[in-house]
Amino acid sequence: MKQILAAVLGIAALTAALMVLGPFYVIDEGEQAVIVQMGRIIKIVTDAGLHLRAPFIDEVVRYPKRIMAWDGEQKSMPTREKQYIWVDITARWRISDPRKFYESISTIDAAYSKLGEIIDSEVRTVVAENYLRETVRNSNLILERPATPESLGIGDSMDAAQIPTLIQSGAARDPIQKGRRQLAEEILSRSRRMVPEYGIELIDVVARQIRYSDELTQSVYARMIKERNQIAQAFRSEGEGRKAEWLGRMDNERRSILSAAYEKAESIRGAADAEATRIYADAYSRDRGFFEFWRAMESYQAALPKFDKTLSTSMDYFKYLYSPR
Repeated sequence: MKQILAAVLGIAALTAALMVLGPFYVIDEGEQAVIVQMGRIIKIVTDAGLHLRAPFIDEVVRYPKRIMAWDGEQKSMPTREKQYIWVDITARWRISDPRKFYESISTIDAAYSKLGEIIDSEVRTVVAENYLRETVRNSNLILERPATPESLGIGDSMDAAQIPTLIQSGAARDPIQKGRRQLAEEILSRSRRMVPEYGIELIDVVARQIRYSDELTQSVYARMIKERNQIAQAFRSEGEGRKAEWLGRMDNERRSILSAAYEKAESIRGAADAEATRIYADAYSRDRGFFEFWRAMESYQAALPKFDKTLSTSMDYFKYLYSPR
């Protein structure tokens, strides 16, 4: 009885072992596998589904078939002019040849480490071969686009024709030869030459972030302040010139208006004096005595209120006041 029980337990254990390490295995969608027998690769499986293997002998090493992301650490790197910047790179990759991958790297963690070595090395080389402006700009659009009040952040108080030549020239900025996007393509091209031997396909490399170091940030801020001060000074000079121009024009117009008004006033005054002389002459010719009497009355009305005292009235001037007639 005991022997039967032992045989049953043995059969059950063998069945369980066969179920766990049996001849069947499943490859899911998005997976691929390397079948290794006694340390030797005998088969590469890329199709999803149920497959057969030799139990206890064949080892199934699974790898993802999907595209994976590699994220590098942010690192400080010198540019061609020895300016240090922080560069953060990310990349996408996949296993293109499972056989080579298993033979050279074996594990996904080792692949991430190898990608880090290759990409970081190429990034450092490309950054060191190019100027700072190449890493932060993609084109020369900022130099080719004409300066406008909106682009300079000064509102619409002046039109484009009034912007000083100093600002329009853009001489303070150097043109780029490659640009940030082309540098990323160069890093990708260099890195791609290194990874095929590991069974890896590198799909793209992207600069996720490039920022200045603390020392360079202060230098950039100082340059921005200097450029803005130059723009402000240019507009001040332009404003002072236009102010002088308008003041001169206003003074000329004021002189012209005053001259025309004086000429017109003198003309009117001359015409009035001539008309008054004519009227006086006509009145004198009609009745000389009355004319003299009327002029004397006008003179008395204007002069007598100003006299403090009169010492004599026998003069001819008072003949119409004290004459018996």
